[in-house]
Amino acid sequence: MTNVPSQHRWQGARGEWLVVVQVLLCGLVMFGPRQAYGYPVWPFPSGGASLAVGGLLMVAGSALFLAGVLRQGRGLTALPYPRSGATLIQSGPYALVRHPMYSGLLAAGFGWAVFVQSGLTLAYAAALFAFLDRKSRREEGWLLERFPAYREYQQRVRRLVPFFY
Repeated sequence: MTNVPSQHRWQGARGEWLVVVQVLLCGLVMFGPRQAYGYPVWPFPSGGASLAVGGLLMVAGSALFLAGVLRQGRGLTALPYPRSGATLIQSGPYALVRHPMYSGLLAAGFGWAVFVQSGLTLAYAAALFAFLDRKSRREEGWLLERFPAYREYQQRVRRLVPFFY
């Protein structure tokens, strides 16, 4: 079994700072300013379609996030470093994407941006995507150390976007 890197917790040995940044970015998506001087409010056609697409993405993202949480069960942790005694889960939402909770957050975040019709919120969601992609790569390094079968799982299941990425 792999030991935690020899750092103090406040230095992020288990990914604590990654969680802090993730929470801040999620807060920015939800509550950040929706307009900025010189930035288009909403560069796409608006109306009922934006509300429907945004709402659908938020519902689907929330469902995927919740399915990931429930499938983790007792192994769930806020930190990206795997818990001691954790098992590799490859079924349920984890058969669709390797990081269903991140994918759910992203779908809900992009859905929110479309729903509120804010180009700036769309940019925040894109920043969240870039961050969660980076965070998932760090997490996968730890998962590869812990679970030899993770390499085959990586080759079979997409990281964040089902069937694409």
